[in-house]
Amino acid sequence: MEQRRINLADIVSGQPLPWDITDLAGHLLLRQGQIVQGGLQIERLIERGLFISGSAGQSKKESSPIVKPERVSALRIINQAIKRLERLLFNIGNETGVQAKITEVAKAIRYAVSINSDVAVATILLNQDIGEYAVRHCIDTAILVAYVGAKNGKTETEMISVTAAALTMNLGMLREHGHLQDNGNELTDSERKVIYRHPAESVRLLREAGVEDEEWLNCILQHHENEDGSGYSSGKRGADMMSNAKLLVLADRYCARVVERTYRKKMLPNAALRDILLNEKNKIDANLAAIFLRELGIYPCGTFVKLENGEIGVVTGKGGSSTTPIVHALLGPRGAPLAFPIKRDTARALTKIREVLHADAASVRFNMHQLWGSDADL
Repeated sequence: MEQRRINLADIVSGQPLPWDITDLAGHLLLRQGQIVQGGLQIERLIERGLFISGSAGQSKKESSPIVKPERVSALRIINQAIKRLERLLFNIGNETGVQAKITEVAKAIRYAVSINSDVAVATILLNQDIGEYAVRHCIDTAILVAYVGAKNGKTETEMISVTAAALTMNLGMLREHGHLQDNGNELTDSERKVIYRHPAESVRLLREAGVEDEEWLNCILQHHENEDGSGYSSGKRGADMMSNAKLLVLADRYCARVVERTYRKKMLPNAALRDILLNEKNKIDANLAAIFLRELGIYPCGTFVKLENGEIGVVTGKGGSSTTPIVHALLGPRGAPLAFPIKRDTARALTKIREVLHADAASVRFNMHQLWGSDADL
């Protein structure tokens, strides 16, 4: 009987199973149509190593191919990945099969990006209320790594390794991360040591947990290095850095800038990109930065903007160039909510982008489903 192991992207909470589920020996455990409730039940199913089988009741000769489930929400997969990763990382010392479990989360992130990359990228800006900051930042970075890396000719093996590295890069300061990010005071010597040591400490913890993927581990070791040798922990220069580590460096820095902390407002997405590409141009790989900017655009998905005609909306997709994305208007010129989002081409004179706004300045209420449909269902 044909079998495939289920992963995080296969089971949707509250929806009927589209196939029978068996154990490795083929014993039926859950029938097609049963409803699985809650993230914890889904996680337990995945950890048990369950499989999708062919249709029940057919002979082996007549067994049909596996029926793939209907496409599920990219947003839902990402939210489930945040919860799953949070449990894994905070309990890393008591987990078994850590490499396989984190790899499953990495695959789920890549699957969400493949379903709808616009939704996945938009969650970096629009989905900041889910889960612990330290874990959510790793998920955000992993989304960006998966998105840009997929456009940069990376192999499947490379992509899984660098996405897993993004998910675990801050393990070595996980419990201190929230405090350090919210600390508006000058860092103490002990806090500096935690930050300086966290790449190596993350690798140490992962090795102890059984992770053996050297590409994954080396990306973590190098994710705070700079092209000019001014980074840490080893002061490597660009020629000595892995290309995948350089991708992780860019994604990490962008995601950190666009999130608000207690001591500073978040940077607008276009300002964050400008800050990295101009103010840190000697610290980053110029060729990779060009690819990063090309794929993300000056106005990434999820950016709030005001148009020339006075409408306020959200960037929802790529347009004809990096400066002319597709926007869905949500507020009219006088600030009144529109009956439904209106798609605008910002290459047109009347609907070009006048300015980028912070979310509080935009003063607009909406959910991601209104802009991206079922790919952004909760």
